[in-house]
Amino acid sequence: MTNGYMVSLTPSTGDQGADLILLKDNKKTVIQAKCYSSPVGNGAIQEIVAAIPFYSANKAMVITNSVFTPSAIELAKVNGVELWDGNMLIKNIEKTNAMIVNRSIDGK
Repeated sequence: MTNGYMVSLTPSTGDQGADLILLKDNKKTVIQAKCYSSPVGNGAIQEIVAAIPFYSANKAMVITNSVFTPSAIELAKVNGVELWDGNMLIKNIEKTNAMIVNRSIDGK
């Protein structure tokens, strides 16, 4: 369990569009992770949108180390998919690392 989330990996093949499934407070989030050197396009958004009903999810996200095409951003917005580009990913990693350090200093 991390930050209150139960995290599950989906199978490497036949994942139906999701790479990770997060569960917290009876809310399920499906995540598509893309490690790309070029912008992430519509395909990733379409895959995670398909994963929502398959996994009975409440929320969907696509996370990348790269950026998203304008078309992917538009499609995600229409479908309520949260996007994390490389900058957002780094900010959240730094935030989590700071929380871990503070917990260890505080002894919690």
